[in-house]
Amino acid sequence: MTVTLNDVQDAAARIEGVAHRTPVLRSRTLDALVGAEVHVKCENLQRIGAFKFRGAYNAASRLSPEQVARGIAAYSSGNHAQAVALAARELGTTAVILMPEDTPRSKVEATLGYGAEVVTYDRYTGDRVAIGEALAADRGLTLIPPYEHPHVIAGQGTAALELIEEVGDLDALVVPVGGGGLIAGSATAAKGLLPGISVIGVEPEQGDDTKRSLEAGRRVSVPVPRTIADGQAADIPGELTFSLNHKLVDDIVLVSDDEIRDAMRFAFERMKTVMEPSGATPLAALLAGRIEPLPRRVGVIVSGGNIDARRFAELIG
Repeated sequence: MTVTLNDVQDAAARIEGVAHRTPVLRSRTLDALVGAEVHVKCENLQRIGAFKFRGAYNAASRLSPEQVARGIAAYSSGNHAQAVALAARELGTTAVILMPEDTPRSKVEATLGYGAEVVTYDRYTGDRVAIGEALAADRGLTLIPPYEHPHVIAGQGTAALELIEEVGDLDALVVPVGGGGLIAGSATAAKGLLPGISVIGVEPEQGDDTKRSLEAGRRVSVPVPRTIADGQAADIPGELTFSLNHKLVDDIVLVSDDEIRDAMRFAFERMKTVMEPSGATPLAALLAGRIEPLPRRVGVIVSGGNIDARRFAELIG
């Protein structure tokens, strides 16, 4: 099973007019600090506040009428939960979402606000895939996973597709890595359009499962990460995402929680935009000098901005 540029382009046509075509920000201060021309794709301004709506809607909109009528299930730490909940609402059906007990309350409330039912579990002792699959089977629902699905991956790749369509040639694309769906779709789109581009993933130091896996040439599991970047708290890459990323991703770099905080503060103070911790990791990598040598024209995908005011103030204060 694979995902191609044609799949991403087909997803772009399917989500057009439903998902937002998000803006690309520039900052002369950022360019001067890092020594490159940086183009920031703001998926924090996407519907539900994150890129996840692209893949969720692309996958959900392809279900049969019978599947739509029965409803949709998903498991997620927050952004995919909201994305599937909204996709279900757009399609006139229901969603049941499995979420960790320690998910930020703002993400739980947003998921409920889109009309979904939320079921919780302990992410440190429970297997969300097994629990999610059992929940979907028990209720007769179609499960849309957060990244292990070709239509989800193709949908996520539309963010990179839009970025390149808008700004033209890029030397590098820097993307957050959690389960690997965003970077898999982004790399598929970017390398399909610009074969010479470097695709660089960014993980939190405590959640370096994809970096270890790419270095080992096989999927490697790490302890469930304890990091402020909760959207990147994956312990092992997906099989499908790893198979794509092993072929397409050039490097993975790591950032600390303090560097993520600094990037969030910079984005707020100098770029006037709010990034959640996971969304800020690519900017953190640039500001901390993790990418060497840094190419001349760099694209960055900010994956999301779902963070409540109290938590944001705690992190950057």
